[in-house]
Amino acid sequence: MANLLLHTCCGPCATYTLEHWRREGLELSAFWFNPNIHPYQEHQRRFQALEQFLKGARVPLSQTPGYEMVEFIRRLVGREGQRCGQCFRLRLGRVAETAKEQGLDAFTTTLLISPYQDHELLKAVGEEVAREKGIRFLYADLRPYFSESRRLSKELGLYRQNYCGCIYSEYERFSGIRLTQIIDTVKEEG
Repeated sequence: MANLLLHTCCGPCATYTLEHWRREGLELSAFWFNPNIHPYQEHQRRFQALEQFLKGARVPLSQTPGYEMVEFIRRLVGREGQRCGQCFRLRLGRVAETAKEQGLDAFTTTLLISPYQDHELLKAVGEEVAREKGIRFLYADLRPYFSESRRLSKELGLYRQNYCGCIYSEYERFSGIRLTQIIDTVKEEG
């Protein structure tokens, strides 16, 4: 049986994703590294909901200690229009390194269930990181099962967030303004 390290962004996305990879016959462990999630209280709330779910699912969870929000922001400043790619690179890079260090066969991410993520970019970054780190990235388009993950998370009473996690997505979600509009305006004025 192959061993898989599953990058986990939150409990709700982990619900169906775990089921999928278990059906594929893989031995799973979960990994939490999400310095993009802002503010810190949101980061902790998502982590606690994930811990609650994984305990019941009997899946071991490891994490990078601390909260590397400063490194995340440094990577994005001036590259806000490319923020998702930078975010994927940072997070998937860490999970790939960890999977390799732990002697596992492959890595993947719960982000693959979200219809809000750019799957072509996510797949490309995952494969690029896999080549760099010398470990397999497993891709599956789990978006058709997003509603099932929502149903499961409701059934389990898991905390469910209403934005991707980063300060930029939080701003877009609650202001109704896309950052690309602001970036374009600044370029025109600059």
